[in-house]
Amino acid sequence: MPTTIVVGAGPGGLACAIAAADAGGTVLLLEKAPDVGGALPYSGGHLSAGGFSLQRARGISDDPERHFDDIWRISRGTARSDLTRLTLREQPAVLEWLLTAGLTVDPDTPRIVYGHEPYRTPRTIHATTAPGGPAILAALRPMLDAHRAAGRIDLRCGVRVTELLTEGDAVVGVGTADGTRWWAPAVVLATGGFGYAPELFTELEGAPLTTSAAPTSTGDGLLMGRSIGAGLQGLGRYIPTFGGLPPIDGDLRVDWVHRPHLVAPERPPWEIYVDRAGRRWIAEDEPSIDHKERVLTTVDRMTFWTVFDARALRESYPMVHGWSPAELDARCGRRRGVHRASGLAELAGLAGIDPAGLAATVARYNGFVADGRDADFGRAYLPGPIVEPPFYALENHPVTLITFAGLDVDEMLGVRRADGATIPGLYAVGEVIGSAAVNGNAFCSGMCLTPAMAFGRLVGRRLARTAS
Repeated sequence: MPTTIVVGAGPGGLACAIAAADAGGTVLLLEKAPDVGGALPYSGGHLSAGGFSLQRARGISDDPERHFDDIWRISRGTARSDLTRLTLREQPAVLEWLLTAGLTVDPDTPRIVYGHEPYRTPRTIHATTAPGGPAILAALRPMLDAHRAAGRIDLRCGVRVTELLTEGDAVVGVGTADGTRWWAPAVVLATGGFGYAPELFTELEGAPLTTSAAPTSTGDGLLMGRSIGAGLQGLGRYIPTFGGLPPIDGDLRVDWVHRPHLVAPERPPWEIYVDRAGRRWIAEDEPSIDHKERVLTTVDRMTFWTVFDARALRESYPMVHGWSPAELDARCGRRRGVHRASGLAELAGLAGIDPAGLAATVARYNGFVADGRDADFGRAYLPGPIVEPPFYALENHPVTLITFAGLDVDEMLGVRRADGATIPGLYAVGEVIGSAAVNGNAFCSGMCLTPAMAFGRLVGRRLARTAS
């Protein structure tokens, strides 16, 4: 009998299994996909910590407490302080572990990332090529393979766990879709979030789902936990990331590589943002992406269009990551959500925007450009009017990057019932506990993957020591 069963071989599950094996435990690692990795093949691979070697090498002074202060500021105090402090103490060791294992990072990192509300200190690293998640998986795989060869980790892929086995109040094993049962003193759920489960997402978040989550993120662990009375945390903390082109071919997933470049500090905007009625709803050069995301939740269906003209396409590059102006133009009318027309009325008809509303908004905005003052929203960057045909509109949807609700856990990552009592033998790490646990109602750079691995390592080591 293994000392631990880990369900899910994504970043949290792999870190848990490897740490447990390092500490002398034996692990049965079950993964429903054909291979390990979970969200890693789809992830940007951003990691963060306060006080690690790459910061010191660049003369950056930092520590977990300053990292905590930044998270507390960005999240407005909505993260769990106990879990946030727990992961931040471990995160420098996670980064050193990966660097020692061969993870090669962009030489321009650690850096401040502006795609989320920025930290005050450069502490985010990622691989040179995007997405960076595969590079993390490549660093983890040799450690996993070494333990498999030594018999310390028994990996079974293509196995879908559907049931938690209990004796009295305790979890003592798992059952799978084919009727197989396995037993162990401890079960760790590391099954990821529910960003690819539309019905569950609607139930828990009450928001439209356009996602960049892995197709395996179907909420399995959360559903199994609820079936034995586990409580939830992070409800009501949902916030979308700020805009992605609509999916194509009936898929739920957006093309995260080719996404509109909407971060004002990195690319001052020439475009305007309009809703379905053709109305602007924010200053497009608002520097806080966090503020933009919060206002977006008030927009009809959280859907908006960036509208611009030929001059803007030439001079404000890139409008979309990975596309030259010519490539964007070539996709108009061929790729869903990318539109071009010789006039604004035609453009509105193609995009599904109210024509009268769009015409009035563009005329009003052009007047602000001429006056040098945006009387509606206080936009400061007014580089030129929208007058030169052809005109363009890019449809933007709210993107679910991570899910915020998840299983409630205690300060040792033990899953708790709805009444607050800890369920013996059951633990959870990673997105299955909800990203709100350490992000609150916000996005904090590197605070999804890094905590998953930090918590996985902490639980894996503890369970191995307990069993020995």
